[in-house]
Amino acid sequence: MTWQDWIRTVEVEPSFYAADFAQLGDQVERLLRAECRVFHYDVGDGHFVEPITMGPVVLKSISPLIHRSGGVTDVHLMVENPAKYFEPVADAGGDSVTFHYEAVEDVDATIRAARAHGLQVGVAFNPESEPEDVAAVTGDADLVLCMAIHPGYGGQKFMEPTYDRVRRLRLALPNTVHIQVDGGVGDENIKRIHDCGATLLVAGTAIFGDDDPAGAYRQLVDALA
Repeated sequence: MTWQDWIRTVEVEPSFYAADFAQLGDQVERLLRAECRVFHYDVGDGHFVEPITMGPVVLKSISPLIHRSGGVTDVHLMVENPAKYFEPVADAGGDSVTFHYEAVEDVDATIRAARAHGLQVGVAFNPESEPEDVAAVTGDADLVLCMAIHPGYGGQKFMEPTYDRVRRLRLALPNTVHIQVDGGVGDENIKRIHDCGATLLVAGTAIFGDDDPAGAYRQLVDALA
């Protein structure tokens, strides 16, 4: 299975970074019943980004629940040496892995290393990097993640220049490569981001910051209509 099979034209991805870990299993089940298919899982190493976040151990505990309902896990590695995480992520039930353009010297070799573990692959880039520079080296990546905030902390405000960066990225990439946006995505901007060319919209606080995450997810999906 590939991203071409997983994406129903456009997908809203709940980001576990903002989840309530005391209720994680229940929240996942509720989101699955709300027809969520793709879940976003952030890994921070305390070096590439300051926070140390979730690792493969937590992923291994929730991936069977997600997979049983036909869902997939999209792992975002905010780390300095992403290749060393590929095998643990794959073993823990990760379906796709995204590493940062700024974290590696050879993007193409890193993509090949991820594919060797049976993973779909994405390349992320920070607000300081130029979309065209990233597009030029993404090779056969399945997706490119345009960060709308500086990675590492949830709840940040969406950066307005992201709209133009997504449009530029869409022009620079083949149509077969999906564009993902992460950071500050909510009801008020999700449709405009999609209209600029993004088909994967990651939302953390907008979903898990609500008393009813499943209802908040459906509200974002409806906002895309």
